[in-house]
Amino acid sequence: MNSVERTAHVQRETSESTIDLAINLDGTGTSDIHTTVPFFDHLLTAFAKHSLTDLTVRASGDTDIDVHHTVEDIGIALGQAIRQALGTKEGISRYGDALVPLDEALVQAVVDISGRPYLVHSGEPAGFEFHLIGGHFTGSMVRHVFEAISYNAALTVHVRVLGGRDPHHIAEAEFKAFARAFRQAKAFDAEVTGIPSTKGAL
Repeated sequence: MNSVERTAHVQRETSESTIDLAINLDGTGTSDIHTTVPFFDHLLTAFAKHSLTDLTVRASGDTDIDVHHTVEDIGIALGQAIRQALGTKEGISRYGDALVPLDEALVQAVVDISGRPYLVHSGEPAGFEFHLIGGHFTGSMVRHVFEAISYNAALTVHVRVLGGRDPHHIAEAEFKAFARAFRQAKAFDAEVTGIPSTKGAL
């Protein structure tokens, strides 16, 4: 087990939102999340639980206009925190993949802690992006969050919705699949020496 603490604390403030976020990549999945966007609280709680990442988030923003700014800015802060907490990336598995069902929904996610931001996101059913989940969270925000995390954490992420009908189930399965894949990728591998790349850097 690596003795280096993989933690980070990010504060982000704009004219649209105020974010205070802390993570511990080697936690137990404990979370304390208040974003003023209830369904996003639910998704982040699932991410923390299934990735075994301790996560604290306090956020507020112009949700009287739309949840977009607050949700996207939290994604940016989470990505920045992940990148900081990963540190040198020595000894990690680097890759992770997961196939997660939620009733009728089925999602595959693959994560590479590559140092190269890239997102491939596909399979959400037609009209998903327009659906208001819980009456306030637009389906299109799911992809926005993955874009913000991938870019700011410098991850390569593939998320494929293989099936699903209920927008709540689809979105939650996407976050759980991403969480489980990230959990594998960030884990230390006793057989890995140094940085897991022929380049010598990630």
